[in-house]
Amino acid sequence: MTVTIDEPIELFRSWLKEAEDAEPINPNAMTLATVDAEGRPSARMVLLKDVDEKGFVFYTNLASRKADDLGVNLNAALCFYWKTLAKQVRVEGAVAPVSDVEADEYFASRAKLSQLGAWASKQSQPLEGRMALEKRVARYTAKFNIGTVPRPEFWSGFRIAPIRIEFWKEEAFRLHDRTVYLRDGEGWTTEKLYP
Repeated sequence: MTVTIDEPIELFRSWLKEAEDAEPINPNAMTLATVDAEGRPSARMVLLKDVDEKGFVFYTNLASRKADDLGVNLNAALCFYWKTLAKQVRVEGAVAPVSDVEADEYFASRAKLSQLGAWASKQSQPLEGRMALEKRVARYTAKFNIGTVPRPEFWSGFRIAPIRIEFWKEEAFRLHDRTVYLRDGEGWTTEKLYP
């Protein structure tokens, strides 16, 4: 069956809204899976910061392991799981950087301490000890003590443009409800899957 371009995104938004009402911590948390140059997969939790018909957006240090992986393989997968709702959404697609304007706007919306943390962290690099991190935080706190904190050029975001979105709902006797949306040109096709 063919459906409209925004149908799976609207369904995702409704499930995310349910999660925001039910989950006590980070209902926007998602597992991001990437693959490195040797074909080794890696997964970690990140936070969804935006979703629209163009895709799912997260932000990171561009020297992080995830950014390195995306530098060699622009495909990724996401998995949202909301235990209190017994629901899961899986997303697969191609990844592209967000625009500088989008990254600047999102960075400006962050709390100042989070902005300073972005400057201070050499994400995914070896840390000599906690004191080294605390010194870097103090350094950037002094540097940007007054006024706005600019976005570091080594910090930005990525958008996963979905080609496949699967919605899973737990049901009795493990007869779960699964619906998959597959990108079809400007729209989507959908089908039910066996549990």
